[in-house]
Amino acid sequence: MRIQRSSRICRILLASSAMLVFGNSLAVAQSQGKRPVDEANPLVGTAPLDRKELIGNAPPPGEPLYSGITSPGARLPHSAVEAAPVNVNIAHTYQTGVATPYYYPNPTMIGFTGGGGATYGGSAQPILMPIVGDWTVPPVYTQSYYDKAREVASPGYYSVYLDSFRTRAELTATQRTSLMRFTFPDTDRAHIILNLPGRGGEVEIVGDRTVRGISAKSGDNDTRDGRYFVAEFSQPFSRFGTFRKSTNDNRGYGIGDKDVRPDTRKIDGGFAGTYLDFTTRAKEPVLVRMAHGPSYADAERRLRAESPGWDFDGIRNQARTAWAQLLDRAEVTGGTPKQRMLFYSTLFQSFASPRLVARKGENFTDNKGRIQVAGYDRYGPVPFWDTGRNQIVLLQLMEPHVVQDIMQSELDMARERGFMNTSFHADNAVFLYLGAARRGIPFDYAAAYEFLRRNALDPKGPRDYLAEYQKNGWVSDIVPEGNPSPPYAGGKAGTAKTLEYAWDDHAMAELAQMLGRTDDARLFRQRAANYRNVFDRSTGFMRGRTADGKWISPFDPQEPYYNFMMKEASGWSTLWLVPHDVQGLANLLGGRDAFNAKLDAFFSTPYTPKGICRDCTGMVGQYVHGNQPDQHAPFLYAWSGQPWKTQALTRQILDTLYGSDASGYGYPGMDDQGATSSWYAMVAMGFYPVDPSSDIYLLTSPIFDTVKLQMGNGKALEIVARNNSTTNRYIQSATLDGRPWTKPWFRHADVKEGAKLVLTMGPRPNVRWGSAPADAPPSMTPAS
Repeated sequence: MRIQRSSRICRILLASSAMLVFGNSLAVAQSQGKRPVDEANPLVGTAPLDRKELIGNAPPPGEPLYSGITSPGARLPHSAVEAAPVNVNIAHTYQTGVATPYYYPNPTMIGFTGGGGATYGGSAQPILMPIVGDWTVPPVYTQSYYDKAREVASPGYYSVYLDSFRTRAELTATQRTSLMRFTFPDTDRAHIILNLPGRGGEVEIVGDRTVRGISAKSGDNDTRDGRYFVAEFSQPFSRFGTFRKSTNDNRGYGIGDKDVRPDTRKIDGGFAGTYLDFTTRAKEPVLVRMAHGPSYADAERRLRAESPGWDFDGIRNQARTAWAQLLDRAEVTGGTPKQRMLFYSTLFQSFASPRLVARKGENFTDNKGRIQVAGYDRYGPVPFWDTGRNQIVLLQLMEPHVVQDIMQSELDMARERGFMNTSFHADNAVFLYLGAARRGIPFDYAAAYEFLRRNALDPKGPRDYLAEYQKNGWVSDIVPEGNPSPPYAGGKAGTAKTLEYAWDDHAMAELAQMLGRTDDARLFRQRAANYRNVFDRSTGFMRGRTADGKWISPFDPQEPYYNFMMKEASGWSTLWLVPHDVQGLANLLGGRDAFNAKLDAFFSTPYTPKGICRDCTGMVGQYVHGNQPDQHAPFLYAWSGQPWKTQALTRQILDTLYGSDASGYGYPGMDDQGATSSWYAMVAMGFYPVDPSSDIYLLTSPIFDTVKLQMGNGKALEIVARNNSTTNRYIQSATLDGRPWTKPWFRHADVKEGAKLVLTMGPRPNVRWGSAPADAPPSMTPAS
């Protein structure tokens, strides 16, 4: 059976080598004269995949398929301010898991935002909509059809033509302000409708060119750029008024469901807003500049500092320059035009988080609601369960100075709340600090360690069920009454928590050892082996246990669960969640041959679960690229002596799971603020960090002939793929700075002072290169 599965996976991988259609010569010809910033398209990630064999069994009836849930809006790197289109009426429903304001297939636009926030932009306020003719009160937004062929997105700029109103909308941004340009037709019925959606707040018209407001308080992080906004207009209002949603629930004929007040200047309540009338000539624009802050004075200061005039094109050029300086740090040659577009687009999206809250010297609101002055560039929380697996490594390579501020921001937030942030699930903040320390980024790691240690040891902290984990060495789960079919949303995610806590504990042990905390290191190293406590030898999978230690039954490893045993994953996907001890996992599975057979089965067994996991898309067998739990699995062949399978699989994933839809912008599952984007960007260059807390990079099959990555320390990592092509995807041999290199991985120390890695590629796997046990990457359990 093992031989049959191995042959089957090899046939699949070899067959995938002919799937790309453009040649390298065409790529060079078409890319001449283009800078990286011109290659990037922010629409990438906003669409879903559309090939059934890649989608799995999602979505449930009556729901749209997940896109990458990225934004095509205008922003600067890490900016909390984004001028963005809104074509999803989040106030009524958002069907893709999180409150994201844009979904590429939607045919109508409801407005534009100039705020942002810490996550997906769904709480950005206010929403502005240019309208010609009659309008309705939000949340019944007056929508416009828009022409996809005239929708343009580039780093720092977005434009769309609203066919229903014969009006062009353009957006750009600075770090702290947004600028919009609405070009109306010749009409005396032009309006701009501005409202604070959802909870609303207070809105006030000041003079004949300014609107300001305060959004209602909320318990999330999406107003960290400031609850106060000031919006100034380039032309005076010919007439104005205010509105809000009615406080009652009356329905019928549009009577009683809203409160509209002509000629009034101030209003508060749900969906509070203003209508602003203009008389315009053809091609005469109305511009809006806007800023947010912890007070009106702070918002106005930001406007004066960054958008003192109405030079839209000048601001747009400044934004483009800022992105060009960042994207220029990754130079590539070869590949196809589409591959170059996807590479720079995913690299662009990789800098979506964490988001800047305040520049040094600016006011901001801390976690306790206090107004503070930033002593450094203050960032919002890192989404550790998502980008903590890969994107933080990309930032450490390209922006180590930014990472220092991010680490300081997280440390100060820990001081404010008593514990380090965890983000959604597990306790992965330690990956940021240990990974940065191993890459030589200066910081007070001892200070951060105290809070990381508190997270790991205090049951009152953010590690859910920590007392149970400390007592038993694993977290149990509760079999729900009636045993509802998957993907059951309740439960403790006990199996996944056990695995992730063990991974976290291994990183804690390494950091403790680095800081001379030997007793702590010993404790955490023991706990790092707890993953073995949820491995069921009878099935060969990680499996949930009840409080009395019994295995949960029935158990089907291909069924996905949101929180029952697993976390947004199946037993197949969760099995590999031991990045810190791949050798130990291989031993549990029976050694190298059995480990390879299990991996082969993982990537070739058809996905046929009963339950539907909405963001479990992007399929290669049981592998789910659209969510984080198993995105490292293609690289595990390096530990078991078959790195050529990683080379073929990563080419296949790059080719089929990004941009293979009709629009060319499709992503699997969710990007989760840069995670899935960072996967593409690093793998396309030729390397990937399976464990972000380590200093190890696994080699892939780069899709470009040459890559030159300018690291933040001023040194460059060059990767050259000789004889590279769509069919020549297998590494035949390698040299590092002229020395023969037989390992399918390298350490940060090997390249930190600059290095040149040369890979010779061929059409068939070289089963001898990188396959010796001595060439395997390190693991917590030494190879026998």
